[in-house]
Amino acid sequence: MKFGETFKEYLRGDQEWFLDKVSHVEYKRLKKVLKSCRRCKALHEGNSTIDQTDGEQQQNPTFSRFCQCQPCPVCDQMFFTELMREATDIAGCFSSRVRHLLHLHVPRGMQRYVLRLRQCFKNDQQALVEEGLMLIEYITMNAIAIRKILKKYDKVHSSANGKNFKSKLRAEHLELLQSPWLIELGALSLNFKGSDDGEAFIQFSGSFSCNLDEMEPVMTLMLPHSIKLEYNLKCAICLEIVFNPYALSCGHLFCKSCACSAASVMIFQGLKASSPDSKCPICREAGVYANAVHMLELDLLIKKRHKDYWKERAIAERAEMVKQSKEYWESQTKYVVGY
Repeated sequence: MKFGETFKEYLRGDQEWFLDKVSHVEYKRLKKVLKSCRRCKALHEGNSTIDQTDGEQQQNPTFSRFCQCQPCPVCDQMFFTELMREATDIAGCFSSRVRHLLHLHVPRGMQRYVLRLRQCFKNDQQALVEEGLMLIEYITMNAIAIRKILKKYDKVHSSANGKNFKSKLRAEHLELLQSPWLIELGALSLNFKGSDDGEAFIQFSGSFSCNLDEMEPVMTLMLPHSIKLEYNLKCAICLEIVFNPYALSCGHLFCKSCACSAASVMIFQGLKASSPDSKCPICREAGVYANAVHMLELDLLIKKRHKDYWKERAIAERAEMVKQSKEYWESQTKYVVGY
């Protein structure tokens, strides 16, 4: 079965009630744009060889004016503008849905007490698993749709514009399968796998694995359609398994303490206190700290799998926070009194 038919069945399947509330790639409509452009190109190429005088091609002025398909400004404007909007909407829908899902599993503050009280009357874990499955399939199907349509664009136009656009999505952090929220979903599935409900979550977490070997800690996600993703869980600064991890908007993972040190801010101030000019220690991209994602599920997974390591790092980070806080307030006091 061709992907277009598979994608069509997916949109009309059992999850239709869910997909009506979220954005998705208009695969069928974008494919029609490419078909129209292909016919236009075929007519143009066929017409260019009708009249030849002394080896020179004479083109019909109508085709010359409206059917210049390499590049094709009309197709480009319709195609890439629409696809960028769709990719942005999908990434936004996915992140907001996953964030809401994770808040239900790892609540904080007052929400924790409310949900604990609610669990006395209703267990929402199975509902969380089902929504997690839908979100994984949602992001996977749309990522494949974008990849397929860009590949088809390059084939129709004999160009690399589709490949370049894919690079642009990656540069603007809209590459769907590189979202840190996908790592959080993988960690969520593995946390469910080790829960008391065990067997109920095998389907959800059976294709995911996490090797926390100190040399090469890796999380592996096997997504639908045989897509395999691997995420390195080693902090590039301290060269240990990430502790209290944050994902910068460029996608790189760091321990909170290491990221704060790289941005020249104190741990208790947090990453949002960093300067807008602070750069990622790996890719050197600026402005990536403002929208950093706190990886709560990943931290919980490491805490469960590596209890001694997590406890040791927690004690060390707490001591460093107390030390930095003391130095900070001492310097503030000296500044106020004029020393």
